[in-house]
Amino acid sequence: MLNDLILGTAGHIDHGKTSLIGALTGTNTDRLPEEKKRGITIELGYAHLDLPPFRLGIVDVPGHEKFVRQMLAGATGMDLALLVVAGDDSIKQQTKEHLDILRMLDLPAGVIALTKCDLSDPDWLDLVEDEIRQLVSDTFLKDAPIIRTSAKTGMGLEELKSALKDAARVVSETDRANRKHAPFRMAIDRTFTIDGHGTVVTGSVSSGQARVGDQLQIQPDNRSVRIRGIQSHDSAAESVSRGQRAAINLAGIHHQEIDRGHELCAPGHLVPSTLMTVKLHLLDRIGKTLKDRTRIRFHVGTAELLGNVRLLESSELEPGESGYAQVFLNEPAVAVWNQPFVVRRQSPMETIGGGRVLAPNARRIKKATELDLKMIGDLSSSDPVVRASASAYLADDLQWRPKDLSRSAGIVNVDEVYEKLIAKGDLIEIKVSLTRSVIIHRDRMNGLADRLMKTLERLHKSQPLRFTHPRSVVNVEFSYLEQPELLSLVIDELKKQKRVNANFHSIGIVGYGPKLSKGQKVLLDELIASVKAAGIEAPTVKELENTTKKNKESVAELLEMAMENGDLVRIADDLYVHSEVFEAKKKQLAEAIEKAQGLTMSEIRQILETSRKYAIPLCEYFDKTGFTVRDGDKRLLGAR
Repeated sequence: MLNDLILGTAGHIDHGKTSLIGALTGTNTDRLPEEKKRGITIELGYAHLDLPPFRLGIVDVPGHEKFVRQMLAGATGMDLALLVVAGDDSIKQQTKEHLDILRMLDLPAGVIALTKCDLSDPDWLDLVEDEIRQLVSDTFLKDAPIIRTSAKTGMGLEELKSALKDAARVVSETDRANRKHAPFRMAIDRTFTIDGHGTVVTGSVSSGQARVGDQLQIQPDNRSVRIRGIQSHDSAAESVSRGQRAAINLAGIHHQEIDRGHELCAPGHLVPSTLMTVKLHLLDRIGKTLKDRTRIRFHVGTAELLGNVRLLESSELEPGESGYAQVFLNEPAVAVWNQPFVVRRQSPMETIGGGRVLAPNARRIKKATELDLKMIGDLSSSDPVVRASASAYLADDLQWRPKDLSRSAGIVNVDEVYEKLIAKGDLIEIKVSLTRSVIIHRDRMNGLADRLMKTLERLHKSQPLRFTHPRSVVNVEFSYLEQPELLSLVIDELKKQKRVNANFHSIGIVGYGPKLSKGQKVLLDELIASVKAAGIEAPTVKELENTTKKNKESVAELLEMAMENGDLVRIADDLYVHSEVFEAKKKQLAEAIEKAQGLTMSEIRQILETSRKYAIPLCEYFDKTGFTVRDGDKRLLGAR
């Protein structure tokens, strides 16, 4: 069985890329009538070359400056590159730009072909080789062989094949081989229809395997499709895998609904996003700095999108410099961790840099903290646990799931790494209902908790006579949170740590507020004990006042304080229940409602073992707070 890899060409127009591929493979990759008429490559062309134990799927790209976007689309999925320079013409503008693009793709190996060598004398070719060596001296091709060839005479073709096999061997020893075990993914570079068959898409498979009959998705449109048939290297196949060129016949979609830039993938593997966190590198040769919020053309996969770049460490980036940034796209795109991208100016259109996607589904960072930048840096770690922890920290609030680790951190053994994060305490799993849990990074939880405590301290200082403050006021302070539930989770955790007193209405820091006299403290303890002892059938405020001998006028105020401190829950204007009793009854009722799929008031009263006098205000409180909802004469559990 041959080891499949993708070979991509690069080089200036009319330097003989297509002729050289034709001489190597016997395939003319110029398929359009206009290409054949004009003698130039306009669109991507494809061929394959068997060099046992390797089979190279070849992508021949246009060399004209007007077709750089096509070249970028063809560069997706490349494993190794063939840089072509004409021996009679030497280095030209597109030689340099194509090489810059290859550098951004971070390829592990490649070969340089000097073409048309039958038209030049050896001394001239020596000079051209020297120029090439200088050009590639700081790139991945610095040690690549330069093979003198002629498509016309056959000169150097066997030597070129041998060099390509050596380069393929280097690639096969990298971690690219692991992508065979990842979920299926293929960036689409062409779509068309065939009579009697329907929609066909082509592309280079960058990860995983797909078989005839598989259900897949088209992203970023989230469309479900089914594979009707597969062709790879001009032959029908039952499956296709990483490193192969493929033409896939799809059911469930019209070819006009698919564009270059869409991706075919395993269900759930890719998630569309308009915001990505990246490591951006600017080319040395560009003459201008890149300023914060600059409009750019962002090339990722086979897609070209407009967007803005938001620098996270400075207000501008100098030529040759690297930095962390967030890219805000005009429309959704899909990517995975460590995927290369290329950036071009919006106008004039020129390649200015590129880099790696670090967080493909990013959380917006308004002002990067030291911790934010550390976590972004950790996404480049060779330690999968470190990467996974950072990806969870930088994900959208409460949207992260363990299965995302494959996409967001390049993790293969997802379950094992997730268990390590839980064991380390990097991730906190919080049960928010009987059937639902959320996962949040410890540092995200701690950071939000610190901000909440500072907010409460400020409120206490501005209103020193209050034990607590309205939850509505605090909620406004944190209205920027994309997931408001996150604040409630943090408050619940702080309550467990006995750092705050909180209920449905109010919240305050433990120990803050007015000071009580000795007699008031004694009475407060007595009132709390009395309410707790009464269980669900607690005495009313008036009844407590009637049984109090000293400081009777303080009863209502002290009950309010006990509620603010979290010891009591106010069910109605004149009725309080101890918080422990309340939580126990709430749990008991939740289990009963869930089991019975709804309960009437009579059934609830029997379960709580109380009269309608107490059951009615308690149920009305549960309705008001959303714990239960009315459905005819029954109550169901609300959304939790």
